[in-house]
Amino acid sequence: MAKIGILPLGRPTFDVPFAEEMLAGMLANLDASGHEIIGPRGLLFDADATLTAIGTLKAASPDRVLFLQVTFTDASMAVEAANAFPDTPLAIWAVPEPRLGGRLRLNAFCGLNLASHALGLNHRSFGWLYGPPDSAELAALLDGGRMAGRLDPVKTEARSAAADAAIARLDGRRIGRIGEHPIGFDTCAYDGPDLKSLTGITVDALSLEQLFDTARAADGTAVARVRDQAATLDGIEDVNQDELDKSLRLKVALDTIRADGGYDAFAIRCWPETFTEYGGAVCGPVAMLGEARVPCACEADVYGAVSQMMLQNAAEAPVFLVDLVDMDLGDDTGVVWHCGQAPISMRDPDIPAEATIHTNRKMPLLYEFPLKPGRVTFLRLSQAHGQVRLVISGGEMLKRDMAFTGTSGVVRFDRDAGRTLQDVIDSGLEHHMALAYGDHRDTLRAMAGALNIPVLEI
Repeated sequence: MAKIGILPLGRPTFDVPFAEEMLAGMLANLDASGHEIIGPRGLLFDADATLTAIGTLKAASPDRVLFLQVTFTDASMAVEAANAFPDTPLAIWAVPEPRLGGRLRLNAFCGLNLASHALGLNHRSFGWLYGPPDSAELAALLDGGRMAGRLDPVKTEARSAAADAAIARLDGRRIGRIGEHPIGFDTCAYDGPDLKSLTGITVDALSLEQLFDTARAADGTAVARVRDQAATLDGIEDVNQDELDKSLRLKVALDTIRADGGYDAFAIRCWPETFTEYGGAVCGPVAMLGEARVPCACEADVYGAVSQMMLQNAAEAPVFLVDLVDMDLGDDTGVVWHCGQAPISMRDPDIPAEATIHTNRKMPLLYEFPLKPGRVTFLRLSQAHGQVRLVISGGEMLKRDMAFTGTSGVVRFDRDAGRTLQDVIDSGLEHHMALAYGDHRDTLRAMAGALNIPVLEI
């Protein structure tokens, strides 16, 4: 019997009653395991509570520390715990949620994804489980099994005229990084000189205040034109009109900043300040810019913006920066999603696009529709495990009902869901990947050859 120290992680912006229900089931399974379970039995909603719990666990000298990833959280507390327990084995257990067409009530997989990447960067091994509260796989996890591996990329010598041209179009391009990436999002960190040396892309650091001030001062005629663009969305009159106006002004502001600075893409710290300090969502404007082939990455994810630029050059089509939020081994599918910012051309033509609000922050403008069926390619210029590589994947977007609110799609990857899930964790992959329709893997492999970086296919 081992002494298992638990840290139940959650955020109050998600469905707390549902999270507490999931946690109760997880605790019941742990209590039935035969191991000694120590640590808090309620959700830890903030850094102070989690740091206190880590200190208490450290005094108790557990044999293993288990993160209960009940909802999405950033990776900061996983790193804190890893540092507090340098010689203690670590494990993560994240719970799935049903695809009911409503909000992402937990988004726990994304928390697992962030923690996996952060622990990989910190050279910490860990066990992991993505399974329901009553999962029979828990026993193996508690016994030290289900360890994350490490996938190493391979060099490719492929070159092509199309790939060389796509890479050449990156040189001299400019990204406006608006605000800094949130704490605990190690997936969004970058080094400007390294990126410049690798791709020829320059990043300028801009402030959120500049974006907000430009939006507040936006010309009314320009805002009206953006309003006309959004008028095709069903329900546009039903959302809060003052907040809608603020959201549309962000589109005008981004257009203005882009014209003034000569930017080809943006990496924007979209939350929480666009809601808490400004009062409107940037998601709808990002969808509009994406359709116009001006990539925008959430959470100030510069390498996410570069991934979009690379895939857009290969596909010569709009791209969408997605989170992988669920994997269902029984259905052999995954769900890719982001709040509501897919380019409108990716909409399932049988389903109208609707205007909606952010599920956690309750402000417009977001797009809502399921992604259309068809062949898709995924790309990430990754820094996992401290090594630059190009991560490529492919699959088929299925014609399915909307899995979650916002813009989402159900995808069957080329490899089975279990293998893909294992690869995502073993690769230490960042939580954002660029998506485009069509099969562009040959061009992307050749682009990696032109950049002299290795390729990892998952």
